[in-house]
Amino acid sequence: MSKPLIGISTYLEAEARWGVWSLPAALLPAGYHRLVQNSGGLAAMLPPHEPDLDRDEAREAAAAVVARLDGVVIAGGPDVRPARYGAETDPRTGPAALARDAWELALIQAALDSGTPLLGICRGMQLLNVALGGTLHQHLDGHGGPPGVFARHKVEPVPNTRLAAVLPEPVSVPTYHHQSVDRLGRGLLASAYAEDGTPEALEVPDAEAFALAVQWHPEAGDDLRVMQALVTAATH
Repeated sequence: MSKPLIGISTYLEAEARWGVWSLPAALLPAGYHRLVQNSGGLAAMLPPHEPDLDRDEAREAAAAVVARLDGVVIAGGPDVRPARYGAETDPRTGPAALARDAWELALIQAALDSGTPLLGICRGMQLLNVALGGTLHQHLDGHGGPPGVFARHKVEPVPNTRLAAVLPEPVSVPTYHHQSVDRLGRGLLASAYAEDGTPEALEVPDAEAFALAVQWHPEAGDDLRVMQALVTAATH
């Protein structure tokens, strides 16, 4: 049985430095591809298209990419543009990543439409909610360490959910975010919570295939179970 090919969305930076180079680059923290590989999958990077791609073109491109994959991961990253969910921008919300927003929303829709297993991580969970008509809290405290440092907190899975089948007990998870899900999108179920009541996982119970998102960062820890569940679902 061949290993499933898992596509992971990436950052797109105007300038990145390595060796003697300073160039535009598509970036992905190494924890993501290592998590996929250690969970039994093959990893492929899915850099965003440029922001001038219109919605129909983005959807067409995303559908073509997803058709070649066995699973999709929407990675963590910058804040979602508030206009995407009908909100004014809070001063504490970070700069918009227009190309990523458009591309990753198209990838999410393509995965859901085609029944391709989908996992959202941090920003990926927030985008799944926005893609299905939900909204976000633009700022909360206590879910990250100092800049660039993951914190940890306990997450409580909701019994009888897809997540609880993967993580049957409360777990301590690596976390770094300052936004969270507010109103749930269509057909979504919150399947884990932090002790302060923040939703920590979402799933689509009626999806044709595995469709799960977590607010924490499994790629920053050593618990493979969430990614293994995606890879298992993506294995033909």
